[in-house]
Amino acid sequence: MDLRELLERTVTGLGYELVDVEQSPRGRVLRLFIDKPDKERGVDLEDCALVSNHLSRVLAVENVDYDRLEVSSPGMDRPIKKAADFERFAGSEVHLKLRLPIGGRRNFNGVLQGLRDGKVCLQLVSGELNGSKELEVELANIDKARLVPKFD
Repeated sequence: MDLRELLERTVTGLGYELVDVEQSPRGRVLRLFIDKPDKERGVDLEDCALVSNHLSRVLAVENVDYDRLEVSSPGMDRPIKKAADFERFAGSEVHLKLRLPIGGRRNFNGVLQGLRDGKVCLQLVSGELNGSKELEVELANIDKARLVPKFD
């Protein structure tokens, strides 16, 4: 079993969602971002500590070599990675960075409309693209996607 599978299985087994994993170039630092979709205010320090303590034991048993484990919330500008995320956050403002440009652009801001026929649909916030206020992008063409934080 590879490291990502081990982390995913362990974190989901604790009732959390593994949003992202980052590893330092030599794999000495493992940085995990977790979420708990059914928790209204997101993960807190106690959640991160619980996951960190549990993972420390699992990684020791599995003989995974690392120096430091960091567990954190994904933050207000949460990355959106999986198809399910694009459905879950429909109606939210997002920033997309594409791998290949569309209409000469790689960066777009808009309101996420979810998935349609396997494509991410975005209602553009400002401006038009080839006369349209809506953008459809293949999931594979999205390099990065993040929620745009809203402050009340």
